[in-house]
Amino acid sequence: MWKVVSTEVVYARGDEEIIRECHRIRKEVFHLEQGFPLDTEYDDVEDVATHFLLRVTESDTATGAQTVKAVGTIRVTTPEIYRTLNRYKLSRLAVDRAYREHRFGRRLVEHLHDWVRADARATNRRAEIECHSQIPVMGFYAKFGYRAEGPQFDEDGAPHQNMILDLPLTDANSDSTAD
Repeated sequence: MWKVVSTEVVYARGDEEIIRECHRIRKEVFHLEQGFPLDTEYDDVEDVATHFLLRVTESDTATGAQTVKAVGTIRVTTPEIYRTLNRYKLSRLAVDRAYREHRFGRRLVEHLHDWVRADARATNRRAEIECHSQIPVMGFYAKFGYRAEGPQFDEDGAPHQNMILDLPLTDANSDSTAD
């Protein structure tokens, strides 16, 4: 039996190794598990987005052997990438099915929020974040303070809702109540 003993979240822009692991997780979750077309999963912002990757270190309870595995990902683009939005955009949050009970989705969003705060302060802009939430997980984003904006819409064959968060720049723990 394996037990999670530690986690780390790394992020990078343009790092091929990190992006490859993020793509593997996204393919498993969105294409193989949820049935989204693979040709819609990768887009023209892959190389300019900041990708976050959550890795776990697990220990075999019988032998003590340890292994490291990438199990979650999320990405963010800055406002200049989608100029018509003029917002940060959270996208591609995916956690390996076997690890969802550990609340790693929450951890990834918190890391993304911390990164957005730092970037917004450094560039002197608002930390407004947009995401396209699948309808069944709107409540997850609402726990962070995201609110629905506009009507629901179809994205790649599934109903989605645009959700917005005006992230405070001063309180690094403002989203700590989400599950």
